[in-house]
Amino acid sequence: MLNPWRLRLLSQLDSLGTVRAVAQAANLSASSVSQQLAVLEAETHTRLLERTGRRVRLTPAGLILARRARAILDHMGSVEAELRSLGAEPVGLVRLGAFQSAIHSLCVPAVTRLAQAHPHLDIELHELEPHESMPALRVGDVDVIITTTDFVEQPLGPDVDIVPLATDPIVLVLPPGRSARGPAELAAYADEPWAFDMPKSYMATLATRLCRESGFEPKVVCRFSNYMMTLQHVEAGLSIALLPGLAVDPRYRVTTRELAGPVTRTITAAIRRGVPPRAAVNVVLDALRSHDALPGIDGAAP
Repeated sequence: MLNPWRLRLLSQLDSLGTVRAVAQAANLSASSVSQQLAVLEAETHTRLLERTGRRVRLTPAGLILARRARAILDHMGSVEAELRSLGAEPVGLVRLGAFQSAIHSLCVPAVTRLAQAHPHLDIELHELEPHESMPALRVGDVDVIITTTDFVEQPLGPDVDIVPLATDPIVLVLPPGRSARGPAELAAYADEPWAFDMPKSYMATLATRLCRESGFEPKVVCRFSNYMMTLQHVEAGLSIALLPGLAVDPRYRVTTRELAGPVTRTITAAIRRGVPPRAAVNVVLDALRSHDALPGIDGAAP
């Protein structure tokens, strides 16, 4: 009998690449992960792993089982939900991962409406930036993600289905009192101190590219993983920033300017392709698509 938990560890090893990364994702020690994978080898009477230097990799049999494991685990989840439901009412747990600015603008309103309409539906929210959410979706740590199709460093790929949600402009954020007349040419801000997101994140990658395309290397004086901290830093006159329109909280006294060469990000929901449909997942997608109008953002076509 195959153990679902051990199958998930094997699937994560295929996606994440190292035992150490699997251990961090599963909140286990590396030795515990190795022990569980050894047990899985004994249960299947098959050599699933081979050592190359100080690392391990999947054998051909291990690759087959790891990739079949995702379908097995997805099917088990849908069967469990179906047994709990036995009707049309969506029930069970849906794990929703979303980037920071989508949490308060899209996710919280949707979850609030769902809690009132479907009391037996549980939504577990995870803050995940685009470079984190796609791997999490692929290994089954979340069921639905909100991401962007514009992050070329983390392509969606043919293994996911996407649901368009909205289009969000990227804006220049300046301290209060700075001129907000007309679209901004980034080259005019080459000597300014900049606040950036964390390395490898969508906004850090995009902001670096836009500055370089404008002919300068930005002077980065701070990096924050929280947009509220970025806005506070800009409000204090210590930096300027490029942020998505959704991230500009009106509680902060900052000035925003459109870019002379408009840049937008396409916000989408994504689920794993081929996963048996679950009423709970479908109702979450419907709630995300029916968001209220948001300042500076265009709703996606149904």
